[in-house]
Amino acid sequence: MKEIRTWEEIVEIRKKLRNENKKVVFTNGVFDILHSGHVDYLTKSKALGDILIVGLNSDKSVKSIKGDKRPIITQENRAIILASLKPVDFVVLFDEDTPAKLIDAIIPDILVKGADWNLDKIEGRETVIKNGGTVKNIKFVNEQSTSKIIQKILSLYEKNKI
Repeated sequence: MKEIRTWEEIVEIRKKLRNENKKVVFTNGVFDILHSGHVDYLTKSKALGDILIVGLNSDKSVKSIKGDKRPIITQENRAIILASLKPVDFVVLFDEDTPAKLIDAIIPDILVKGADWNLDKIEGRETVIKNGGTVKNIKFVNEQSTSKIIQKILSLYEKNKI
């Protein structure tokens, strides 16, 4: 799938987009069990610029930050799902706990995270601001989360309803 790219490819694409004066938006996440909150967040992120690049935590990265029971969906499948969404232009995997190195390589015009992140705690913020970009939060429209979905499934399973 052409939208799923390596670091090297995405850096070259970013150079080309900069020369074309395209505004590049970057966000990142695990996107384990995709839900309407993810879709809303990605749609709002894309609306801030011309191109949306999504940094996707690799399976290794997810296990490091969320524990051995995650991710539920493999990185290959999560990448395919994300790349299939209308607002997403490119997906690139990263192995680290944070996307800081990837952000340093891409230097997006706009860095986006959910409203649950304080602006001063967003990884890569310094790089983006130093290069004339902006950092933004996007408010969540519902209380959806992968963790809540997993808990609901486990609760139903324990009650033998599934």
